[in-house]
Formats: sequence, structure tokens, C-alpha cells
Amino acid sequence: MEDVVAGVLRQWERAYPGLDTGPIAVLGRINRCAALLQQTPDPLTRAGLTRAEFDILGALRRVDAELTPTQLARESFASGAAVTKRLRLLEERGLVSRRTDERDRRVAHLSLTDAGRELVDGLVQELVAYDRVLLSGLTPDEQDRLAEALAGLLNTLEGTIGRSLR
Repeated sequence: MEDVVAGVLRQWERAYPGLDTGPIAVLGRINRCAALLQQTPDPLTRAGLTRAEFDILGALRRVDAELTPTQLARESFASGAAVTKRLRLLEERGLVSRRTDERDRRVAHLSLTDAGRELVDGLVQELVAYDRVLLSGLTPDEQDRLAEALAGLLNTLEGTIGRSLR
């Protein structure tokens, strides 16, 4: 069965015979998958959360300790500005609490509230089950190989693009 990117590759081949479309084949499919995943209602959207907001809540839950905004940005792979914006919304919803550092009042320590912990604990199993359904068209071995290939790509990108963003 042919996917939508295969048609795009044929069009590029007609427009530019001999063009190496290998990068488009890989990144086009990653981008198309990402777009489809963002358009699909999942357990997070039904709970009124974005994936980025859940990443912050999830980081606080996984670490299970207070984090500063800088630490939280690192744990959730987000910029400091993005974390600040998301934290404000999560605090307003009563999911995250902020404690000012006693020695340096400019530093905040963030943690999940009881409601935040309850929300994450209730969603994480549902989210994993949902993700499992999304991947059900691939065998466990295919999933492992895809995860390994994507890890290789991620390490390459982190070493080039990621370094320039720091």
C-alpha cells in the first residue's frame, strides 16, 4: 500500500529527474506522521491539555521532586519562555504549585499539586494504551527497529541542530 509521501516523491522525480529524494522520503513521512498525530483527539485533548503541557506535568511526576523552571525546561525539551507560559496556565488550573526559594527570591521551585498528580496518574495509563493502538499496525520488532532508527536520527540532530539552539 502506498502512502501520500510516495506520490510527492514521484512528483519531485518528474520535476527533477535524478534528484535524490531519500531525505524527503524520511523527513516527509516524519512530518506527515506528526501532523496527523497533532490533528487527532487523544486522551490529553479530552482532558483539556496539550502534549506540551502534559510534558511539563509528566516531567514533574517522573522526577517526583521540585524543579526550577530551568530544570523543567531541560526535562520537557522546551524553551524557558515556553515553559514560563505553560506554567502560568497550569498554575491557574491548580495543577502546579510554585514555592519561592528562601535564599534567592528570584528562583522558583515547582511541584505538582495533588490535583496535578491525580490528573497525570489518571492519564498516563490511558495515554500509553492510546499510543499502543496507534502503533498496532507495526509488529513489536518493527516498533523496536523504528524506535532505534529514530533514536539514531535524534542523536544526530541533537548533535548538530540541538547544539546550535543551546
